[in-house]
Amino acid sequence: MKKFHYFWIPLAVIILDQISKILVRNYIAVGDVIKITRKFIWITCVQNTGAAFSFSFGNAIINKIIFISITIVAIILIIYFIKKSNSRLEIISFALILGGAVGNLIDRIVIGSVTDFIWCDFPDFLMKRWPVFNIADSSIVIAICLMIGYTLFYRKDPVEDK
Repeated sequence: MKKFHYFWIPLAVIILDQISKILVRNYIAVGDVIKITRKFIWITCVQNTGAAFSFSFGNAIINKIIFISITIVAIILIIYFIKKSNSRLEIISFALILGGAVGNLIDRIVIGSVTDFIWCDFPDFLMKRWPVFNIADSSIVIAICLMIGYTLFYRKDPVEDK
């Protein structure tokens, strides 16, 4: 299987992610909200110096150093996993994660924070509104869902007892 054929996936994610973030930064002021639908999907502009769900170490410079370092290590591991994998779905999933990781890494390096802009309202059983996210984040979540589904329902590897 020619795995380099799958590198169009992270490239597409990175391009869509960066174009969308540039448009948001240029046309929406931080904190402004554009309601695409009355309640479900809103577009806003948030500069996140933390990680997922705005997890933070409390200092923007420390966040930048730690999250850039972690992301670089993760990118190296993801490329290794792509090279080692023989499953098309795993390779696609890792490629989606790679694109998302690089998309957010570009923001951290260039502007010092990650631009988030998609704001959705899900049923109120967990929180009032879902945290603001972006295309890179979506790519990572889609990949994780694919991997979970593959592992739970399609993987044919025998389970070994230890």
